[in-house]
Amino acid sequence: MSQRHRLKLSVSNESYMNTVIAVVDDLFFASKIRGTAGQVGARVQFSRSIPDAVAKARQEAPALIIADLNAGCCDVLELARALKSDEALAGVVLLGFFSHIQTELQQAAVAAGYDRVMPRSAFTMKLAAILSETVEG
Repeated sequence: MSQRHRLKLSVSNESYMNTVIAVVDDLFFASKIRGTAGQVGARVQFSRSIPDAVAKARQEAPALIIADLNAGCCDVLELARALKSDEALAGVVLLGFFSHIQTELQQAAVAAGYDRVMPRSAFTMKLAAILSETVEG
């Protein structure tokens, strides 16, 4: 295998490990995620439906899926169930963020399969660190 081919595979694998899928319909959070991902070297793909998110997860094998638990674009609790019931996708880390007053939504998200659930304010403050961890593995 040539040096050039090895380098191409290395870059390809690096992109593969740095991918994040975001299921959000709020333009502020989409912009915040996109901008922060660019700063830390993460590649972000956005999705607005369960079939699209599952298809992208199968294609991209993301290190992380972020979902706004208040998104109106799809049932994000059902998204977690769909991902966690799929053997190939069950290991993908799911992070959901919510309005801090919605503790019932937080509990429902954990029950549905979210690995991490945090208030919007904490998500915003920790986004760079979360995405950096994803990039660094």
